Amino acid sequence: LAQALAVRSQPQPARGAAPSRLGRATVEAMSRASGYDRHITIFSPEGRLHQVEYAHQAVKKNQNVTSVALRGNDCVVGVTQKKVPDKLMDKDFETHLYNITPNIGALMTGMTPDARALVFRAREIAAKFKDQNGYEIPVHFLALKLANIGQVYTQHAYMRPYGVSTMLYSIDDEQGPSLYQVDPAGMYLGYKAAAAGTKDQEAINALEKVVKKKLDLTETETIQQAIGCLQAVLGMDFKPSDIEVGIVCKSRPGFVRLSEEEIDQHLTAIAEKD
Repeated sequence: LAQALAVRSQPQPARGAAPSRLGRATVEAMSRASGYDRHITIFSPEGRLHQVEYAHQAVKKNQNVTSVALRGNDCVVGVTQKKVPDKLMDKDFETHLYNITPNIGALMTGMTPDARALVFRAREIAAKFKDQNGYEIPVHFLALKLANIGQVYTQHAYMRPYGVSTMLYSIDDEQGPSLYQVDPAGMYLGYKAAAAGTKDQEAINALEKVVKKKLDLTETETIQQAIGCLQAVLGMDFKPSDIEVGIVCKSRPGFVRLSEEEIDQHLTAIAEKD
């Protein structure tokens, strides 16, 4: 009884006062302890879906990879790290770049099995669209379709979101060079430049500086700016085998992956600039 009276006699925070930092941490811990992070369909008292947030963390932490994409005057370039997890593995089987159609490329960052499954869905959607309409699916419509899939996966208890961030790029017949990013929650947006992965925020800051300069982003300049941006963010000098570069450009047909020889030429040009 004495203990109960002592607890009741302690001063209580004023109504409407902002919770302390410790209070917020306690509330979050209580939310997790109450099971709000165990079910994807249940909101926490703070209005959060913890499992969806964890899916975003899976993109950042699953493979410790950072990717960037930059839109130029007549091209779009995607650059990502290439890490071969096993020395006995054939490096040609490790990739984050995929063809959805001959003209639409995808740069996937996050869990590789989820990326492969989502790419298969995207190819199926694109093939059905062409079969029904007689022309290739526009990249913005494909991004919408993938975002719809991602959003549905946040509403059902027997599903989980794809732990992958998708960047789609193509030369659109009407809009020209186009870059779209789809996140695990089903949000899709068009971008001048985009980043995903472990150091995505640092990469976004670096890309903002590139875009603000309003450079004449020709094909060569766009490739070198994208590679240079990723180098600066990671604080390392790349070898040709350390990265993958995928490009769509008006000067060459379809989505193309640069060879190690071509990447080496661009890395040499970047080093000479510095």
